[in-house]
Amino acid sequence: MSTASLERPTTPTAATPARVDAAAAVAAARPRVSPREAASQTLTLAWRALKKMRRNPEQFFDVTFQPILFTVMFAYIFGGAISGDVKSYLPLMIPGILAQTVLTTCMAAGVQLREDMEKGVFDRFKALPIARIAPLAGPMVADLVRYAIAATLTFAVGYVIGYRPDGGILGSLGAILLAIFTGWSLAWVFTWIGTIARSAQSVQGISMMILFPLTFLSNAFVPVDTLPHWLEEFVNVNPVSHLVSAARDLANHGQITGEVGWTLLASGVVVAIFAPLAVRSYKRHV
Repeated sequence: MSTASLERPTTPTAATPARVDAAAAVAAARPRVSPREAASQTLTLAWRALKKMRRNPEQFFDVTFQPILFTVMFAYIFGGAISGDVKSYLPLMIPGILAQTVLTTCMAAGVQLREDMEKGVFDRFKALPIARIAPLAGPMVADLVRYAIAATLTFAVGYVIGYRPDGGILGSLGAILLAIFTGWSLAWVFTWIGTIARSAQSVQGISMMILFPLTFLSNAFVPVDTLPHWLEEFVNVNPVSHLVSAARDLANHGQITGEVGWTLLASGVVVAIFAPLAVRSYKRHV
Protein backbone atom coordinates (compact mmCIF):
# COMPACT_ATOMS: atom_id res chain seq x y z
CA MET A 1 0.00 0.00 0.00
CA SER A 2 1.43 3.37 -0.97
CA THR A 3 2.01 6.32 1.36
CA ALA A 4 -0.44 8.39 -0.65
CA SER A 5 -3.26 5.88 -0.02
CA LEU A 6 -2.57 5.93 3.71
CA GLU A 7 -2.82 9.71 3.78
CA ARG A 8 -6.04 9.82 1.71
CA PRO A 9 -8.53 9.37 4.65
CA THR A 10 -7.30 12.59 6.19
CA THR A 11 -8.35 14.63 3.12
CA PRO A 12 -12.07 15.17 4.05
CA THR A 13 -11.10 16.45 7.47
CA ALA A 14 -8.66 18.86 5.94
CA ALA A 15 -11.26 20.01 3.42
CA THR A 16 -13.88 20.83 6.01
CA PRO A 17 -12.33 24.19 7.02
CA ALA A 18 -12.03 25.03 3.33
CA ARG A 19 -15.76 24.47 2.82
CA VAL A 20 -16.53 26.59 5.88
CA ASP A 21 -14.28 29.36 4.58
CA ALA A 22 -15.98 29.17 1.18
CA ALA A 23 -19.42 29.47 2.75
CA ALA A 24 -18.23 32.42 4.81
CA ALA A 25 -16.80 34.05 1.69
CA VAL A 26 -20.11 33.63 -0.14
CA ALA A 27 -22.00 35.13 2.81
CA ALA A 28 -19.56 38.02 2.97
CA ALA A 29 -19.90 38.63 -0.75
CA ARG A 30 -23.69 38.88 -0.52
CA PRO A 31 -24.68 42.51 -1.12
CA ARG A 32 -26.22 44.34 1.80
CA VAL A 33 -29.88 45.11 1.34
CA SER A 34 -31.07 48.63 2.09
CA PRO A 35 -34.34 49.23 3.96
CA ARG A 36 -35.91 50.48 0.74
CA GLU A 37 -34.88 47.33 -1.13
CA ALA A 38 -36.12 45.17 1.74
CA ALA A 39 -39.52 46.88 1.60
CA SER A 40 -39.69 46.39 -2.17
CA GLN A 41 -38.77 42.71 -1.86
CA THR A 42 -41.35 42.25 0.89
CA LEU A 43 -44.06 43.70 -1.35
CA THR A 44 -42.95 41.47 -4.22
CA LEU A 45 -43.30 38.38 -2.05
CA ALA A 46 -46.61 39.70 -0.74
CA TRP A 47 -47.85 39.85 -4.33
CA ARG A 48 -46.66 36.26 -4.81
CA ALA A 49 -48.65 35.21 -1.73
CA LEU A 50 -51.76 37.02 -3.00
CA LYS A 51 -51.52 35.19 -6.34
CA LYS A 52 -51.16 31.94 -4.41
CA MET A 53 -54.33 32.77 -2.45
CA ARG A 54 -56.19 33.50 -5.66
CA ARG A 55 -55.28 30.07 -7.01
CA ASN A 56 -56.22 28.41 -3.70
CA PRO A 57 -59.55 29.98 -2.70
CA GLU A 58 -59.94 27.52 0.18
CA GLN A 59 -57.49 29.75 2.08
CA PHE A 60 -60.38 32.22 2.40
CA PHE A 61 -62.83 29.75 3.94
CA ASP A 62 -61.89 30.58 7.53
CA VAL A 63 -62.20 34.34 6.96
CA THR A 64 -65.54 34.11 5.16
CA PHE A 65 -67.53 31.38 6.91
CA GLN A 66 -66.17 31.78 10.44
CA PRO A 67 -67.27 35.43 10.97
CA ILE A 68 -70.76 34.66 9.66
CA LEU A 69 -71.14 31.47 11.68
CA PHE A 70 -69.76 32.80 14.97
CA THR A 71 -71.59 36.12 14.81
CA VAL A 72 -75.01 34.57 14.19
CA MET A 73 -74.48 31.64 16.55
CA PHE A 74 -73.18 33.66 19.52
CA ALA A 75 -75.80 36.38 19.06
CA TYR A 76 -78.83 34.09 19.14
CA ILE A 77 -77.49 31.61 21.71
CA PHE A 78 -76.10 34.03 24.30
CA GLY A 79 -77.96 37.26 23.54
CA GLY A 80 -81.08 36.55 25.57
CA ALA A 81 -79.20 34.91 28.44
CA ILE A 82 -76.63 37.68 28.91
CA SER A 83 -78.31 40.92 27.82
CA GLY A 84 -82.02 40.05 27.68
CA ASP A 85 -82.28 40.19 23.89
CA VAL A 86 -80.09 39.92 20.82
CA LYS A 87 -80.05 43.62 19.93
CA SER A 88 -78.84 44.63 23.39
CA TYR A 89 -76.09 42.01 23.25
CA LEU A 90 -74.62 43.09 19.91
CA PRO A 91 -72.64 46.16 21.15
CA LEU A 92 -70.93 43.86 23.65
CA MET A 93 -70.46 40.92 21.30
CA ILE A 94 -69.51 42.33 17.88
CA PRO A 95 -66.17 43.83 19.03
CA GLY A 96 -65.47 40.53 20.78
CA ILE A 97 -66.19 38.53 17.64
CA LEU A 98 -64.02 41.00 15.71
CA ALA A 99 -61.06 40.31 18.00
CA GLN A 100 -61.63 36.56 18.04
CA THR A 101 -61.96 36.29 14.26
CA VAL A 102 -58.86 38.31 13.40
CA LEU A 103 -56.70 36.66 16.06
CA THR A 104 -57.67 33.11 15.10
CA THR A 105 -57.12 33.98 11.44
CA CYS A 106 -53.56 35.15 12.07
CA MET A 107 -52.42 31.77 13.37
CA ALA A 108 -52.56 30.49 9.77
CA ALA A 109 -49.36 32.48 9.12
CA GLY A 110 -47.26 30.01 11.09
CA VAL A 111 -49.01 26.97 9.62
CA GLN A 112 -48.48 28.08 6.02
CA LEU A 113 -44.87 29.05 6.76
CA ARG A 114 -44.13 25.58 8.14
CA GLU A 115 -45.73 23.98 5.08
CA ASP A 116 -43.58 26.07 2.74
CA MET A 117 -40.45 25.19 4.70
CA GLU A 118 -41.28 21.50 4.49
CA LYS A 119 -41.71 21.78 0.71
CA GLY A 120 -38.31 23.45 0.30
CA VAL A 121 -39.66 26.76 -0.98
CA PHE A 122 -37.63 28.77 1.50
CA ASP A 123 -34.42 27.00 0.51
CA ARG A 124 -34.75 28.79 -2.83
CA PHE A 125 -35.33 32.12 -1.13
CA LYS A 126 -32.22 31.61 0.99
CA ALA A 127 -30.09 31.40 -2.16
CA LEU A 128 -31.38 34.74 -3.42
CA PRO A 129 -29.71 38.09 -2.59
CA ILE A 130 -32.77 39.38 -0.74
CA ALA A 131 -33.47 40.59 2.79
CA ARG A 132 -33.89 37.71 5.20
CA ILE A 133 -37.09 39.24 6.59
CA ALA A 134 -38.76 39.49 3.16
CA PRO A 135 -39.85 35.82 2.81
CA LEU A 136 -41.44 36.05 6.26
CA ALA A 137 -42.96 39.52 6.08
CA GLY A 138 -44.24 39.19 2.50
CA PRO A 139 -46.91 36.55 3.20
CA MET A 140 -47.87 38.40 6.37
CA VAL A 141 -48.49 41.59 4.42
CA ALA A 142 -50.66 39.58 2.04
CA ASP A 143 -52.56 38.18 5.03
CA LEU A 144 -53.75 41.71 5.79
CA VAL A 145 -56.27 41.12 3.02
CA ARG A 146 -57.60 38.09 4.88
CA TYR A 147 -57.84 40.02 8.15
CA ALA A 148 -59.68 42.85 6.42
CA ILE A 149 -62.21 40.43 4.89
CA ALA A 150 -62.85 38.74 8.25
CA ALA A 151 -63.23 42.03 10.12
CA THR A 152 -65.50 43.60 7.50
CA LEU A 153 -67.75 40.55 7.36
CA THR A 154 -68.09 40.57 11.14
CA PHE A 155 -69.46 44.12 11.12
CA ALA A 156 -71.57 43.45 8.02
CA VAL A 157 -73.28 40.43 9.59
CA GLY A 158 -73.73 42.35 12.83
CA TYR A 159 -75.42 45.19 10.93
CA VAL A 160 -77.76 42.73 9.21
CA ILE A 161 -78.95 41.32 12.53
CA GLY A 162 -79.41 44.72 14.14
CA TYR A 163 -76.07 46.16 15.28
CA ARG A 164 -75.92 49.96 14.98
CA PRO A 165 -72.57 51.29 16.29
CA ASP A 166 -72.87 54.80 17.73
CA GLY A 167 -69.29 55.49 16.68
CA GLY A 168 -70.45 55.54 13.07
CA ILE A 169 -68.37 54.61 10.06
CA LEU A 170 -65.17 56.21 11.34
CA GLY A 171 -65.42 54.50 14.73
CA SER A 172 -66.12 51.13 13.13
CA LEU A 173 -63.26 51.61 10.67
CA GLY A 174 -60.96 52.50 13.55
CA ALA A 175 -61.94 49.31 15.40
CA ILE A 176 -61.33 47.23 12.27
CA LEU A 177 -57.90 48.78 11.62
CA LEU A 178 -56.88 48.32 15.25
CA ALA A 179 -57.89 44.65 15.15
CA ILE A 180 -56.03 44.13 11.87
CA PHE A 181 -52.84 45.66 13.25
CA THR A 182 -53.09 43.62 16.43
CA GLY A 183 -53.63 40.44 14.43
CA TRP A 184 -50.67 41.24 12.20
CA SER A 185 -48.43 41.81 15.21
CA LEU A 186 -49.53 38.57 16.86
CA ALA A 187 -48.89 36.71 13.60
CA TRP A 188 -45.17 37.24 14.26
CA VAL A 189 -45.53 34.97 17.30
CA PHE A 190 -46.98 32.20 15.17
CA THR A 191 -44.39 32.83 12.46
CA TRP A 192 -41.69 32.24 15.04
CA ILE A 193 -43.47 29.07 16.19
CA GLY A 194 -43.60 27.99 12.55
CA THR A 195 -39.81 28.19 12.30
CA ILE A 196 -39.18 26.02 15.38
CA ALA A 197 -42.03 23.48 15.23
CA ARG A 198 -41.56 20.13 13.55
CA SER A 199 -44.72 20.10 11.44
CA ALA A 200 -47.63 22.25 10.32
CA GLN A 201 -49.97 20.21 12.53
CA SER A 202 -47.90 20.97 15.62
CA VAL A 203 -47.90 24.68 14.75
CA GLN A 204 -51.69 24.63 14.57
CA GLY A 205 -51.99 22.74 17.86
CA ILE A 206 -49.64 25.08 19.73
CA SER A 207 -51.34 28.14 18.27
CA MET A 208 -54.79 26.97 19.35
CA MET A 209 -53.49 26.27 22.87
CA ILE A 210 -52.31 29.89 23.03
CA LEU A 211 -55.22 31.66 21.36
CA PHE A 212 -58.30 29.89 22.66
CA PRO A 213 -57.66 30.54 26.38
CA LEU A 214 -56.69 34.15 25.67
CA THR A 215 -59.82 34.69 23.58
CA PHE A 216 -62.43 33.00 25.74
CA LEU A 217 -60.90 34.04 29.08
CA SER A 218 -61.44 37.68 28.19
CA ASN A 219 -64.24 40.24 28.22
CA ALA A 220 -65.14 39.40 24.60
CA PHE A 221 -68.47 37.69 25.26
CA VAL A 222 -69.52 38.29 28.88
CA PRO A 223 -69.33 41.24 31.29
CA VAL A 224 -66.28 41.00 33.52
CA ASP A 225 -68.27 41.61 36.73
CA THR A 226 -70.13 38.31 36.24
CA LEU A 227 -66.91 36.28 36.57
CA PRO A 228 -65.31 34.83 39.73
CA HIS A 229 -62.88 37.22 41.38
CA TRP A 230 -59.76 35.16 40.56
CA LEU A 231 -60.78 34.91 36.91
CA GLU A 232 -61.71 38.59 36.78
CA GLU A 233 -58.15 39.48 37.77
CA PHE A 234 -56.75 37.50 34.83
CA VAL A 235 -59.31 38.89 32.38
CA ASN A 236 -58.39 42.46 33.34
CA VAL A 237 -54.73 41.95 32.37
CA ASN A 238 -55.44 39.78 29.33
CA PRO A 239 -54.20 41.62 26.19
CA VAL A 240 -57.24 40.40 24.26
CA SER A 241 -59.48 42.19 26.79
CA HIS A 242 -57.67 45.45 26.07
CA LEU A 243 -58.19 44.96 22.34
CA VAL A 244 -61.89 44.23 22.83
CA SER A 245 -62.36 47.23 25.13
CA ALA A 246 -60.54 49.47 22.65
CA ALA A 247 -62.71 48.20 19.78
CA ARG A 248 -65.85 48.87 21.84
CA ASP A 249 -64.71 52.39 22.66
CA LEU A 250 -64.09 53.11 18.99
CA ALA A 251 -67.12 51.40 17.44
CA ASN A 252 -69.75 52.01 20.12
CA HIS A 253 -68.70 55.48 21.27
CA GLY A 254 -66.30 56.85 18.66
CA GLN A 255 -63.72 57.52 21.38
CA ILE A 256 -59.95 57.04 21.32
CA THR A 257 -59.28 55.99 24.90
CA GLY A 258 -56.33 54.67 26.87
CA GLU A 259 -57.30 51.15 25.87
CA VAL A 260 -56.43 52.03 22.28
CA GLY A 261 -53.03 53.26 23.37
CA TRP A 262 -52.31 50.17 25.47
CA THR A 263 -53.31 47.91 22.59
CA LEU A 264 -51.04 49.71 20.13
CA LEU A 265 -48.17 49.66 22.63
CA ALA A 266 -48.57 45.94 23.34
CA SER A 267 -48.73 45.17 19.61
CA GLY A 268 -45.56 47.15 18.99
CA VAL A 269 -43.74 45.29 21.77
CA VAL A 270 -44.81 41.94 20.31
CA VAL A 271 -43.43 42.89 16.89
CA ALA A 272 -40.19 44.20 18.41
CA ILE A 273 -39.63 40.90 20.24
CA PHE A 274 -40.89 38.22 17.89
CA ALA A 275 -39.98 39.62 14.46
CA PRO A 276 -36.22 39.39 15.21
CA LEU A 277 -36.73 35.98 16.84
CA ALA A 278 -38.57 34.71 13.76
CA VAL A 279 -35.89 36.00 11.36
CA ARG A 280 -33.07 34.56 13.47
CA SER A 281 -34.77 31.18 13.75
CA TYR A 282 -35.56 31.20 10.03
CA LYS A 283 -31.92 31.85 9.13
CA ARG A 284 -30.83 29.00 11.38
CA HIS A 285 -33.30 26.39 10.19
CA VAL A 286 -33.60 26.87 6.43
